[in-house]
Amino acid sequence: MQVTSIGHAGFQIDTPAGSILCDPWVNPAYFASWFPFPDNSGLDWASLGDCDYLYVSHLHKDHFDPKLLTEHVNKDAVVLLPDFPVPDLRNELQLLGFHRFFETTDSVKHTVSGPKGDLDIMIIALRAPADGPLGDSALAVSDGATTAFNMNDARPVDLDRLASEFGHVDVHMLQYSGAIWYPMVYDMPARAKEAFGVQKRQRGMDRARQYIAQVGATWVIPSAGPPCFLDPELRDLNDDHGDPANIFPDQMVFLDQMRSNGHDRGLLMMPGSTAEFSGAQLNSLQHPLPTDDVEAIFTTGKAAYIADYADRMQPVLAAEKAAWAPATGESLLEPLRATFEPIMLASDEICDGIGYPVELVMGPEQVVLDFPKRTVREAIPDEKFRYGFAIAPELVRTVLRDNEPDWVNTIFLSTRFRAWRVGGYNEYLYTFFKCLTGERIAYADGWFAETHDDATSVTLDGWEIQRRCPHLKADLSKFGVVEGNTLTCNLHGWQWNLENGRCLTARGHELRSTRA
Repeated sequence: MQVTSIGHAGFQIDTPAGSILCDPWVNPAYFASWFPFPDNSGLDWASLGDCDYLYVSHLHKDHFDPKLLTEHVNKDAVVLLPDFPVPDLRNELQLLGFHRFFETTDSVKHTVSGPKGDLDIMIIALRAPADGPLGDSALAVSDGATTAFNMNDARPVDLDRLASEFGHVDVHMLQYSGAIWYPMVYDMPARAKEAFGVQKRQRGMDRARQYIAQVGATWVIPSAGPPCFLDPELRDLNDDHGDPANIFPDQMVFLDQMRSNGHDRGLLMMPGSTAEFSGAQLNSLQHPLPTDDVEAIFTTGKAAYIADYADRMQPVLAAEKAAWAPATGESLLEPLRATFEPIMLASDEICDGIGYPVELVMGPEQVVLDFPKRTVREAIPDEKFRYGFAIAPELVRTVLRDNEPDWVNTIFLSTRFRAWRVGGYNEYLYTFFKCLTGERIAYADGWFAETHDDATSVTLDGWEIQRRCPHLKADLSKFGVVEGNTLTCNLHGWQWNLENGRCLTARGHELRSTRA
């Protein structure tokens, strides 16, 4: 098996039974905030696109690149389709011209037969509202000699089926770096923001190491990040200036941490790097540049590399910005009312979970999303808010113009906004913003309405607690960490007070806990 990095979460997996193109991304994403790092625009995309199989893990724009898929990827490729609760991924790929789909069942091993031979695959489909835009996934593939597990940025809660179906995994690709807007966009004291950033940076790498230990692969390829920020307004978000609170560490940082924790089989790959495996044996690792030059991109030469990259991509960035809607125009109140109120009326669980009005400041205009009353309205004089966003009006006008169903996958991941809140993170609120269609909101509201089993218990450091995390049902015997009377689930970093079971991260989500 040959594994070629094509940038970010993207890989080409070549086997005797055919090639699989995974999550190809080259064009800037999220209002041109994110670019692949290192630069992958010089790869031979026509050759890469001449694949036998296509796997797109989910619809986030750093995994699903419509322009690239349209222009370069073979439309006769068989799409390995995750088992998602809504058909959005299939629908989007069909609109681009793909017409051959192999529909998988979540966490079930399948044999895919083609003219070149058979492949064993399994796609783990994550279906909770917090997983990507209503779905994320991970791909296991075996050609009979080598097994690869491409986890990209998915966070599976149960990997038992992987081991039972495939046995030993030879190579494991996974995310370790941040891919979020927190804490950078929040209005909070600088010292608090720094502390939260340091914590989030380390927790992301801790979670990755926990997954590495669970999977137990011989070789590990850190991937799916970090993004690169080339707009001068966002350049400080790159981890190239020794900031311990930066949530976007690169591959070299994580490989150093792996080595310091006793794991020395991590592989540094950049776009164009190719690794050849025979089972657990690494036969070769080749880079498009001398090894010292590759390592310099991530270390001593990183700042200069990003500066040169930004210069090259300035025309691309300018063209992206020119395509945004104008900043000025008619009031945004009525378009937002037409977009949001039908979704509010169809989502009692989510609106009640949000529980309060939310402020939207768009330049000189202020609009209130009144979730308790299911209305979009003007603000009342001197009205106070527990949650609010300041978003440039051109971004809001663009997503309204384009009928975007997901503000998380457009505005929020761009980091081109400010936010403020009193109290904890509100998962219901961000779920609402990613579910701006009837089908999405119906699924998400029903998901929250379900009662999840918390009858099974585990004992951790003197506490008896329910085994499944109240957030997304992660196994706390694997992801739970107790410090004093605080439990942290390292899958997403949520925390609970074990004395009373109260969630410290978001409203609701109480935990059953007692002293053992």
